[in-house]
Amino acid sequence: MGESQEEFAIRVRDLVVGFGRQTVLDRLSLDVRRSEILGLVGASGGGKSVLMRTIIGLIPRRGGTIEVMGQPIGGRKEGAATTWGILFQQGALFSSLTVRQNVQFPLRENLVLSQELMDEIAIAKLEMVGLRAQDADKYPSELSGGMTKRVALARALALDPPILFLDEPTSGLDPIAAGDFDALIGTLQKTLGLTVFMVTHDLASLTTVCDRVAALADGKIVAIGPMRELLQSEHPWVRAYFHGKRSQMLQHEMR
Repeated sequence: MGESQEEFAIRVRDLVVGFGRQTVLDRLSLDVRRSEILGLVGASGGGKSVLMRTIIGLIPRRGGTIEVMGQPIGGRKEGAATTWGILFQQGALFSSLTVRQNVQFPLRENLVLSQELMDEIAIAKLEMVGLRAQDADKYPSELSGGMTKRVALARALALDPPILFLDEPTSGLDPIAAGDFDALIGTLQKTLGLTVFMVTHDLASLTTVCDRVAALADGKIVAIGPMRELLQSEHPWVRAYFHGKRSQMLQHEMR
């Protein structure tokens, strides 16, 4: 309330997305503030990744509007790659390219730069995410799960986007590696002033790095706010998610 349009990085209104006869997102509305980390939770197959992919234009919508950084988004948007960076589940690195070439891919696709400058940028981005220059000539098959995520993050940041989309960024990582990755996201967000839209089911991520959490159920955002507010929500799915036996065990361990 009382927030101006300039305070939002992403505004979604009455979004409808479906496949065949199935409606996945049903008049969904959501605001993501600039320079916040927003975590999105929901049931498996409930539409979390569909929402993210619709915002970035990979999935067509049947109705509603989307604005990113004050600009309406259609099915396609010229220059969108410089507006956001994306870390897909499992990293989605090109297996035939080296780490350096993977990070340079968005640069080659969107800019005209000398090889020397692209090499400098790639090394700088790798160091930004906690990797070494020596890692640049490795191939994805030579990387651990944590390193793969960091290379994918370096690639997502290659064009210095103001918005970062993360799709289950800690899935497949052990708790220590996941904690380190969460800490890295938090540091980068503060350092670069990023807006981060994070699809996750990781309770530790939601608790430690997210400014607000949005819960997706029945095709709509049914609760949104700081974690303490979601823990008090009366919505049946939100209560089941945050107060189920597994969630309570995790919350106890994190105290």
